[in-house]
Amino acid sequence: MLTPIPAPGLLPRASAGPADAADAAEVRDALEGVRSALGAVDRLGVAFSGGVDSAVLLAAAVRVLGPSRVVAVLGVSPSLAADERAAAHEVAQVIGAALVEVTTDEGSVAAYRANGPDRCFHCKDELFTRISDEVVRTHALDAVAYGENADDARRPDRPGSRAAAAHRVLAPLRDAGLDKAAVRRLARAWGLPVAEKPAAPCLASRIPHHSEVTPAKLGQVEQAEQGLRRLGLGDCRVRHHGEVARIELAAEDLVRVAAEPLRSQVREVVLGCGFRFVTLDLGALQSGVFTLTALGQHA
Repeated sequence: MLTPIPAPGLLPRASAGPADAADAAEVRDALEGVRSALGAVDRLGVAFSGGVDSAVLLAAAVRVLGPSRVVAVLGVSPSLAADERAAAHEVAQVIGAALVEVTTDEGSVAAYRANGPDRCFHCKDELFTRISDEVVRTHALDAVAYGENADDARRPDRPGSRAAAAHRVLAPLRDAGLDKAAVRRLARAWGLPVAEKPAAPCLASRIPHHSEVTPAKLGQVEQAEQGLRRLGLGDCRVRHHGEVARIELAAEDLVRVAAEPLRSQVREVVLGCGFRFVTLDLGALQSGVFTLTALGQHA
C-alpha cells in the first residue's frame, strides 16, 4: 500500500482568463456530478487500472470524499502487464490515494478460458467478487465504483458492465454524463500523468475469441509488446493467432516499421517470443476488433 500524498488544489489561478474559467467550471460541474452519483457513500473503493478513466474517477473521489476515505483496488493476474501494474502504483501515488492489490484467478474459470465474446464479464465478475470478499470488509467500504464513462455505456462490446451491475458497482463518471473527451479534459486540468495515455486493454484482448486464454499466450503477448516499446513503438497490439503474431500499430508507425533496419528488429523481437511468423496489419490499431467482429459489427 502506498502512503497517500495531498491531492493538488483545484482553485484557478488568480490571473485566469476565459478559457481557464471555463475549465474551472467544467471541473466544478464534474465534481458535483460525481458527488451526486456517490450519494451517501462515506468510504469508497475504486476498481483501478491506472488508465485515464479509473484515474479520473479516483482523483474525483479523493476530492469529493477526501484521501482517507478512498482506496484504489488493483486486480493482479497474468492478464495484467507488469508495466501497467507498476504504472498504476505511480498514478495512485500522484493522485494521493492508497492502493491495495487483489490477486484475481479468472484463469481458473472455464468460461473465461474459453474466451467467448463475454470473456470480460467473467473477468470483471472475478474482480468484483474478490473486492467484495477481500477488500470491502477490511477497509470498511460502503461501495465500490469503476471507471465506465458515458461513451463506454453506449458500446455493445462491454460485457464487463453486466458484471458491475450484478455486483452493484457504481459508475459515477457515466452517471455524471462524462464522456471520454470530458474525462481527458479533467485529467489535463488535474495534471494527471495519464491524461494522454492511450487505451490499454488487458492482455487477453489480444487473443481471438474461442481461442483458449492461457498464461503462456499472455506471456508471449506481453513479452512481444514490451520488446516493441523498447524499439520506440508506443501504442501497439500483438494479436495472438497461434504461430502468427499480427501487429497493430499507430498509423504513423506503419511506414517506419516497413523499412529497414526497424523491420528486421521488429521481426527478431517477435520471433524471439515464440511466434513462427510476424505480420503487420495495414488497418493500424483497432479497438475491440475481436469482440465487435464476433457481435457482427465493425471495429
